[in-house]
Amino acid sequence: MVRLPKDVEKERALRTEFNREEIRQKIEQYNSLTKDHLKMTLNPTGVYTGFIKVQMDLRRPVTVRGGQRGAGGGAGGQVIVALLSKFTVQDNPAKYALYKRYRREEQVYVCKLADGEQPLFLRLVAGPDSDTLSFVLREQSGEVMWDAFSIPELRNFLRILDKEENEQREAVLRRYDSYRRRLQEAMRELRGPS
Repeated sequence: MVRLPKDVEKERALRTEFNREEIRQKIEQYNSLTKDHLKMTLNPTGVYTGFIKVQMDLRRPVTVRGGQRGAGGGAGGQVIVALLSKFTVQDNPAKYALYKRYRREEQVYVCKLADGEQPLFLRLVAGPDSDTLSFVLREQSGEVMWDAFSIPELRNFLRILDKEENEQREAVLRRYDSYRRRLQEAMRELRGPS
């Protein structure tokens, strides 16, 4: 593998557009390297289409029902809406974000796609190797968007929090009772036989 100077790599990484010929070459190179049947195509108007693989990393239960579609902005939003629709997840698409996972110098990084980033373009530039770049659908991290949840979901959160609070209270009481018993036993031992 030929190592490019850092400034060339940086300039290459910052490019977000290619002319039609560059796109055609990139697509040919991509299609020659891909080991699956997820090829990209370029139509005569210069628009290219293709598929990306997205790993779904959902940690909480989701609401699954028949085909309600949400709204999402940008290419990342369209991917989120399409995935949720495909798997009949009815939750608000605003609860989720598309993340890119990439490897650089033996380190793996995961970061949320910026609003202007286009997953298909990133896939084309990175090539078909999922070790180089992969996509993950996750719940939004950071600020919780409470208005994106329905009333039943919010009530469920409250039930879960109440349950966790009760479990914590019981654990503290058990620890206190155990400590109190040990302390009473130690005091009895110090007093000696009566």
